[in-house]
Parts: sequence; structure tokens; C-alpha cells
Amino acid sequence: MRVSLFITCYNDTLFPATGKAVVSVLERLGHTVEFPLEQTCCGQMHFNTGYRREAYPLAKRFVSIFQHADAVCIPSSSCVAMIRDYYPEIAHENGDETFAAEVRSLLPRIFELTELLTDRLQVEDVGASFHHRVTYHASCHALRSLHLGDKPLRLLRKVRGLELVQLPNSDRCCGFGGTFAVKNADVSTAMLEEKLGAILGTGAEICTACDNSCLMHIEGRLHRQGARIRTMHIAEILACEGGE
Repeated sequence: MRVSLFITCYNDTLFPATGKAVVSVLERLGHTVEFPLEQTCCGQMHFNTGYRREAYPLAKRFVSIFQHADAVCIPSSSCVAMIRDYYPEIAHENGDETFAAEVRSLLPRIFELTELLTDRLQVEDVGASFHHRVTYHASCHALRSLHLGDKPLRLLRKVRGLELVQLPNSDRCCGFGGTFAVKNADVSTAMLEEKLGAILGTGAEICTACDNSCLMHIEGRLHRQGARIRTMHIAEILACEGGE
């Protein structure tokens, strides 16, 4: 299959290793990955902070760039949720029936990485090897918007050498929420402390998730505490072959 990769702003700016890992996994499975160079932002940051008018042209640009893709892989639950949940709403708000039709056509071909692997490609064992104790944080968008369920866990369980440990209260928010962490810092910090307590209690070496935004929030606090546990996007774990 020919898969188009949408890398997202977070990964492009701060976590380029995630995109490289996605390419490694898909190419190992025999698929061709395309990266449209003209891609920018899906508009989520603008839309979530009330700049709905500014999000409209970004949404149209995204659809225009990817409208002919066989499948679009996005290693971010929140960006996929933005496209699925709010692009139809943006089209309706602007009375743009042409855009609405284009969105309806594209949505069945939009996939978060783990659902692309398990649902579209029908694979759980991607040939990965990673000899570490790992716990999985389920981000809010992964849980409540995409309903990924155990798809990430099924992939992790097939990784050779990986010891997967359950994260207590894994359905609770880490407190990031984009600008929520900035505008409501005290509440965000309290939520994060609870999440960190659960993570540290697992004795895991690695905390993974499908969203680098959550992982950045968690990693920052872990670093400040001097904790030895690391964070890794699930794509990076799935890309490992030599038991790193």
C-alpha cells in the first residue's frame, strides 16, 4: 500500500524521531510511504483556542493535499480527532458544501498509526524487539475520540522482549490538554502529579503513548524530579529491531 504521512506540528518541530519511526515500521511491512512536502498544520491549535476562522483555510489545505491518498497515517490521536470530529463542523459553519463532500470522501482514509496497523493493515506483530519494562498511557483523544481501546496494547504485546505493565487509572488525563496546561497551571500540575505517581509505581523503564504532547508533559516533570524512567512514542518502540 502507498501510505501518506502527516507528521503533525509537534513531531515536526520537537519530535522528528517519531516520523522516522513510522516510516521504518511501514517500510519494514512492505509499504511505500509518501511525505507531501507542502503539508503544514491541521488547524487543531487554532480551533481549540477559539480561532475557528483561522482554522478553516488550514483544514481546506490539509484536505487538498491528501485528498488523493490511499491512506493517511497520523501518529497523533489529537490531530486525527480534530479532522474526524471538527472538519465536518468547520465545513458546516462556513456553508462550504464542496469542502464537506471532500471531507466525507477523505475521512475513511484517515488513520492514527495503531489503528492503521491493526484495522486497515490487519497486523499486530510488526517485527519489533525491545527488551524493556514498558507502561502505556492512554491519551484522552485516543480513549474518548478515537476509541482505540486495546489496539496499542495488542501491538506492544507482540514486541519481542517487551514486558508490558498495566498503568493504574490509565484512563485519567495527564493534565496537558494543550493550552489547558498554560491557562490552568495549578490544576494541570495536580493532575500530572497523580499521573506520575501511577507511572513511577509500575516500576517501568519506559512510558509510552500515541501522542507526543502527553509524553512531553510527562517527560518534563520526570526530568525535573530526576526520575530514571523515559518516555517514547509507541512508533519508536515498534520501530526497534535489535532489542534497544
